[in-house]
Amino acid sequence: MHRVSQSLPDLSIRQLEYLVAVSNAPSWSVAAESVGVSASALSQGLAELERRVGVPLFDRDGRRRTLRSGAEPVLAHARQVVALTGDLANWAERARSGRSGRLRVGMIDAAAVGHYPETLRRFQADHDGLDLTLQVAPSGDLLDLVAAGDLDMAVCVAPPNASGRAGVGLEQLLVEPIAVFTPTGGLAPNPAHWGPWVLFAVGSHTRSVIEAALIELGAPLDIVAESNQPEVLRTMVSLGVGATALPVVQAGDLGPGKIIAERRLVFATRTGAATNPSVEMLTNALRASAP
Repeated sequence: MHRVSQSLPDLSIRQLEYLVAVSNAPSWSVAAESVGVSASALSQGLAELERRVGVPLFDRDGRRRTLRSGAEPVLAHARQVVALTGDLANWAERARSGRSGRLRVGMIDAAAVGHYPETLRRFQADHDGLDLTLQVAPSGDLLDLVAAGDLDMAVCVAPPNASGRAGVGLEQLLVEPIAVFTPTGGLAPNPAHWGPWVLFAVGSHTRSVIEAALIELGAPLDIVAESNQPEVLRTMVSLGVGATALPVVQAGDLGPGKIIAERRLVFATRTGAATNPSVEMLTNALRASAP
């Protein structure tokens, strides 16, 4: 048994739009104006639509043409295609302008909770059609996720080596101070008498900055406890376990502290990735609100 194949008519969306316009308008001239063409161009387009469908769509009364009742299936199809195409065009415009689509953002806790919570809240409120997800993690993990394509952008501490991760581009966002805090609130004038320490864990970008600063000052690295959670470090200082060094934004109620270093927060994006307008819009918002 042979299967008979039937070719589909090569219809254009523009011709279907003409058909919908004629069905909605009181006259052909009004229909032509609604789609931005001349009456003759509208007539030619609909004549071509009839030819491609292979079924008469209009009754002719002299120079006047009216849509036939039997053309309803074609009109229904035209309405659906035109509506869906309009939806697609609207979605594409929102995607181009960063108002829709998906945006996967990573941030270290200091950025998400300390520097930019209000900026993120406003950005999400202004882009309610955008599927924005936020992942909070240490800087090294965030850079790995950007490199793997699992995040569109991240805000993290600049890595100790200038090159960072292969395939990841870095742009400086802000520089923030790091200060020493002690259980008593006081600090010996001679750094040789500082410590013992409760610090971020080995491997942390911020730990590298702190260690380099303490070594340069001549402070002994007598480390008695480690944690990547600033609240844990603050608690250990309050309990008298040791002194710590924290970004000032994460110091809480430990006091003013003594600034010993700075760390750089950077944007991280994947080099060579397709342009995502929402990434640019968010980075602009973060730049504008950087402390």
